[in-house]
Amino acid sequence: MRLSQYLMTEGNIHGKIIRFAVPVFIGQFFQQMYNTVDSLIVGNLINAEALAAVASTASYIYLMTAFFMGFAMGAGVVIARHIGARNDAETGKAVHTAVGLGLVFSLLMTLCGIFFSPTVLTWMSTPENVMDQAVRYLRVYFSGSVAIVMYNVFVGILQAAGDSKHPLYYLVISSLTNIVLDLLFIGVFKMDVEGAALATVISQILSMVLVARLLLNTTESYRLRPKAIRFDRDNMRQIFRYGIPTALQGCVIDLSNMLIQSYINGFGSQAMAGLGASSKIEGFAFLPVTAFSMALTTFVSQNMGANKKERIREGMRFGLGSTAGMLVVMGALMYLFAPQLITLFNQEPDIIAYGVTRTRICALFYVLVGFSHTASAVARGLGKPMTPMVVMLVCWCFVRVAVLLTIGRVWHDIRLVCWIYPFTWSLSSVVYVFYLRAVSKKMLGTA
Repeated sequence: MRLSQYLMTEGNIHGKIIRFAVPVFIGQFFQQMYNTVDSLIVGNLINAEALAAVASTASYIYLMTAFFMGFAMGAGVVIARHIGARNDAETGKAVHTAVGLGLVFSLLMTLCGIFFSPTVLTWMSTPENVMDQAVRYLRVYFSGSVAIVMYNVFVGILQAAGDSKHPLYYLVISSLTNIVLDLLFIGVFKMDVEGAALATVISQILSMVLVARLLLNTTESYRLRPKAIRFDRDNMRQIFRYGIPTALQGCVIDLSNMLIQSYINGFGSQAMAGLGASSKIEGFAFLPVTAFSMALTTFVSQNMGANKKERIREGMRFGLGSTAGMLVVMGALMYLFAPQLITLFNQEPDIIAYGVTRTRICALFYVLVGFSHTASAVARGLGKPMTPMVVMLVCWCFVRVAVLLTIGRVWHDIRLVCWIYPFTWSLSSVVYVFYLRAVSKKMLGTA
């Protein structure tokens, strides 16, 4: 594997971004698929309460993983800049600093996930009839934290170099493994929710081992050498500079989602299951956002390191436009086929009604969340990680919580939860329109 074939500072801009984004898209599809398969199998082979229990854990899992993954993204920005500048020595230092931080964060995530899960679920007003299953699911899931964190750190290193193909191969293998183990543990061995969590843990370990093997054997500047793992002060400072805002951004979004989940929990297990199924489906619609966001962050970071501003301007326009176009199509499909998609998870009429209501309201506004996430990725690549953090903190956390604490107390209706997402997506999109115009003029010399 030669670095030159993945370097994004040279060659056709559209082709480079697409070649990076397509494997990410396919890989994220498989990852979302095996996450969804957990819910499909749990909802159909166990019961609706088990589906609600798994759904109720999602926001807490996302909160925990978002915090530590923010540092992995920060490391990716730093490594990409070193690679773009062709600075092999600093690339190696940044890689091994990132791996060292990942090992520390793995331990923290394991301890927090296992010991604080019951307390957090209680804070979220999780119903008593699903509490035990939710706790058991989380404790098994977080026992594999080292695989979750280190896999994302390793993949971040590869993607910083422009390589999104190998992570795709490993995700496909991991996803298929997860599905087979789900069916084996739950369908054959009749395990409860622990079976779904255990299947996820084993598949994550497999993908971590595969990507680590590649990094150990490459001859490029980002090669992993276990004896070289140490904390380089300058690179660690840069990783924290980019990683902390990104981590906090992910955390505040998921913290607000936890608060919203606690509001949803007040409507009972059927609402939890229905809206949880809708969120799983929505994850597929947002795959283009994830793919182009990752591609743009790497593209902009490498070209900032190489000081190629015209490429950055063209890449921004292409990435934003492509994401918007795909989400218009995805939103239309989700709106039209919402009943059929929700029915895959459970056939109870009330669960289907809850899920269809949320899906059809949110699907009309997918293009806005896509614009916000893609603009956020551009800002990180430009070395401005604080802006996305502040925008998401205000628009996607404070505003959502304020609405629930005010309007939610007067209008106790599940439709409020459904509409709160499009409302805040609209707010952040307006802010980013003005921000991108300003930052483009200041940093890239264009209005």
